[in-house]
Amino acid sequence: MSSQSQSHSAFGAFQQVNEVDASVDEASYSIGVEQIVQQIKETADKLITDRTARGDVKLLSTALKELRYSFKVFGQYERMRKVTVFGSARLKPDHPSYLQAIEFSKRMVQHQFMVITGAASGIMEAGHVGAGRDMSIGINIQLPFEQSANPIIQGDKKLMNLKYFFTRKLMFVKEAEAVVLFPGGFGTLDEGFEVLTLLQTGKSHLFPIVMVDEPGGDFWRRCRDFIQHCLLDRGMISPADMSLFRLTDSVDEAVDEVLGFYRVYHSMRYVNGELVLRLLSPLPAKLLESIRHEFADIVESGTISACDSLPQEANESQLVHLPRLKFWFDRKNLGRLRQMIDRINQEG
Repeated sequence: MSSQSQSHSAFGAFQQVNEVDASVDEASYSIGVEQIVQQIKETADKLITDRTARGDVKLLSTALKELRYSFKVFGQYERMRKVTVFGSARLKPDHPSYLQAIEFSKRMVQHQFMVITGAASGIMEAGHVGAGRDMSIGINIQLPFEQSANPIIQGDKKLMNLKYFFTRKLMFVKEAEAVVLFPGGFGTLDEGFEVLTLLQTGKSHLFPIVMVDEPGGDFWRRCRDFIQHCLLDRGMISPADMSLFRLTDSVDEAVDEVLGFYRVYHSMRYVNGELVLRLLSPLPAKLLESIRHEFADIVESGTISACDSLPQEANESQLVHLPRLKFWFDRKNLGRLRQMIDRINQEG
């Protein structure tokens, strides 16, 4: 079976997982959320007793409003996989990268991924052209100069217009199962390196990051050379950190990289300090034993073991039937963890 066929099959399995009833006990939900909201209110009251500057209070108020509204919008599509597409707003419709972004997004929609972009022109517009209005989500930024949304997403209920970059970037990453970067300027590099930082430090769940050059291009290849020679060779990052991203100039390879990441691996969660990897199918005993030996360096104590869902995961009823691996991960070597997930996907 080809890697592409395997990826297609795996995504079909993922869809079956998401079709399981995910109803939540409303009473338990309300109690938990009400307690947290009460904490937010208490924190807000302290702004007055602290005599916090008016400008700082306004900043906090705006950020909270933006996040609440964004959560509301994305909450309507929580059962859908999503890919975030970054790239220059300046590239024209005849640019090879623009055309690649259209094709990539069109292909991802065929696999039931929604496409998130910054909603402006260039690569962002191309992502929405490929995805179509119904499968597009836009997170626009309000700038001192006008940055209007592209015509595909303009006026759509899935378009958010945010004031702050930090709230915008949070939503780009929080809601994504993959990030794909086409050539771009300061903003694209900022977004790309922030995502790499979040994955490297364990501040985000792991997901594929793909850097896509135009055919025969060298934009991201030169960036990788910089990472290799100025960061890795000087000891600023670890060799395994190079596994946190992939580089290609092929749309086919970019699509396969995203789908292949979820071929066997499904998701991850910490439960009482242990890392739990949810899988779409159990690992053969021989492969599990091999993984135990090969990745013993990232296990703090004990070993990597297969298990069923844990009682603490009962609030995720749609995932309880998935097989799992659990172990005491050192929480430092995220590049090695990515290599472990790659091994599971390739041989599981």
